Amino acid sequence: MIKKNLVDVVKDILTNIQENNISVWVMGKTCTLHGVNTLADKVEEVPDSPVSGTWKSTVNLKSTFLYIFTSGTTGLPKAAVITQLQSLRASAGFSVFGVTKDDIIYVALPLYHGAASLLGICGCIELGATLVLKKKFSASQFWNDCRKYNVTVFQYIGELCRYLCNQPKIEGEKNHQVRMAVGNGIRPEVWKEFLERFGDIKMCEFYGATEGNIFFMNYTGKLGAVGRINSLYKAFLSYKLVKYDAQKETPIRNEQGQCEKVGKGETGLLISPVTKWNPFSGYAGNKKFSQQKLLEDVFKKGDLYFNTGDLMSESQDGYIYFRDRIGDTFRWKGENVATTEVAEIIGMLDVVEEANVYGVAVQGYEGRIGMAAIILKPGQEFKGKKVYNHIVKHLPSYAYPRFLRIQEFMEMTGTFKRKKMKFVEEAFNPMIITEPLYFLDTFEKSYILMTEQIYDQILSFKIKL
Repeated sequence: MIKKNLVDVVKDILTNIQENNISVWVMGKTCTLHGVNTLADKVEEVPDSPVSGTWKSTVNLKSTFLYIFTSGTTGLPKAAVITQLQSLRASAGFSVFGVTKDDIIYVALPLYHGAASLLGICGCIELGATLVLKKKFSASQFWNDCRKYNVTVFQYIGELCRYLCNQPKIEGEKNHQVRMAVGNGIRPEVWKEFLERFGDIKMCEFYGATEGNIFFMNYTGKLGAVGRINSLYKAFLSYKLVKYDAQKETPIRNEQGQCEKVGKGETGLLISPVTKWNPFSGYAGNKKFSQQKLLEDVFKKGDLYFNTGDLMSESQDGYIYFRDRIGDTFRWKGENVATTEVAEIIGMLDVVEEANVYGVAVQGYEGRIGMAAIILKPGQEFKGKKVYNHIVKHLPSYAYPRFLRIQEFMEMTGTFKRKKMKFVEEAFNPMIITEPLYFLDTFEKSYILMTEQIYDQILSFKIKL
């Protein structure tokens, strides 16, 4: 299913799609493309009577509900298989937090994300609640929309709340009916500012990977936590936090070849056992991608665990805190960025020999912003405008490598992986990095030399990323 205004996106590959017996539907009444089905006109003709049982598909809990593309920690984006069981679990999320059928729920997140499509849409259907679906998030219109539609609950990602806090202060900001917000990825300092500024709103933070078999829910509203563990939770969903070697990018195993759990308050890699009632459905297509997300013989011979790729910690009183993401992805503007994909795009440039892509933290921002260390081919010169035009043509804005450092050779680990830890620590500080360093300037439409002045302006928010 595609929206009518996105038809041109699939126009060039439509023939290939149809040759593979894939039906294409448009959310509209008409479409000029041959063989494309329209939905809106048919919906208007549907009778109010219940659908006949003979028309219903035969499905079970393991049947595919939909596919959601995710970077899956490593490699290129992949289509995660979302089963009927996962959709049913997600649809119960609102109820756990205390949302009811009388609530009016505002969703301004993209529906290609599991949070909006599974928790948001499915959750509203499960409750029978009213859904206000915003085509595109607008920080300036957000509270006006909430007042206009009498919104009582909204979905968020951390960046959404930060954008709202960055809006100019106006009188009457607490004049609304919103009582609850459900989402993930909000930093404690933004969380605190959001409540001080916009009123007594219960923030219901949760954690869950799109393709994962583990999730946490902070149903008490504890500031900064992504979940709270109790005996009932442990009875249905199991997890472990194990020691992780950030340099080697692998779980630490003892002399017996087994992983070791971290103590309370310590940071460890979150893993979850794969069982009949807690399965990992994997990715569509190549099974190799699914295998990369699994750990075998973790605590005993023959056991199998799902590797979330996330570092977490658990406090003495049972609260779970997100610490960092590992592997070949980072998160920026609420989107997962696959470093492999960005590196391949940079590698298409005829002047580039090799590219090492990673995410770096920026003070005051959620997630990590894209950066790349590149090696130029012998005799080639770096041309800022040419590289800029290539990047903006082939990548979405959230995936742009905003900083580039030029190297003479690429350092590798003992397992022949490109070293990133040192680069991540040095980030984009021109006082530390002695190699040529460039900044993607959207006004100049070019990569320009990074200076101390630009660095200071970024940290003081005079230059917004």
